[in-house]
Amino acid sequence: MSGSPRDPLEESLRRAGGAPEAAVRRCDRPGCTGEGLYRAPRSRDSLHNYFWFCLEHVREYNLAWDYFKGMDEEAIEQTRRRDAVWQRPTWPLNAGKAHNGTGGGGTGAGAAGAQRRPFRDAFGFFAEETAEQQRQAGRFPPNSRQAKALKTLDLSPNAGLAEVKTRYKALVKELHPDVTGGDGRAEERLKIINLAYSDLKTAFG
Repeated sequence: MSGSPRDPLEESLRRAGGAPEAAVRRCDRPGCTGEGLYRAPRSRDSLHNYFWFCLEHVREYNLAWDYFKGMDEEAIEQTRRRDAVWQRPTWPLNAGKAHNGTGGGGTGAGAAGAQRRPFRDAFGFFAEETAEQQRQAGRFPPNSRQAKALKTLDLSPNAGLAEVKTRYKALVKELHPDVTGGDGRAEERLKIINLAYSDLKTAFG
């Protein structure tokens, strides 16, 4: 008595001894037998070389990740500036212009005077304000670029440079692509944070 016809694919697999099992990548955390489904960079200098972790251990790794670990303030600032402009080089806005008041956009004493104006005053920072006035009204005028930058970083109007740096580092860590999974909204938020921090670094000097 003959049986029902075999499925051609089933028959070919039977003759070949069955389908080979797909290789399973294990979590790179020592001692963990979970499946390594989530990648994380091995180091700051090797962002395209990855560890592979299970969900529990990739979360643990991301919480401990500090991109700026071992970097001094100058190196952190240089890295932040490169990231703010998508790793492209930048030049001063007055590069290549003459300093005699005749270069670009105007001539004579008026143009020269405009070029000599302090950058901070253009955004409402008045050096003549007393410390008491600044304490009462905040470090910067309410509608100034710097005041808005403090608000962007969720800081009080009287926050100092140390507080700005601490808050900035926390936000960079929180919004890092390896933590957010490359979320586009987080990336846009990080760009805004970078620009706000740049404004405040310039203001504090």
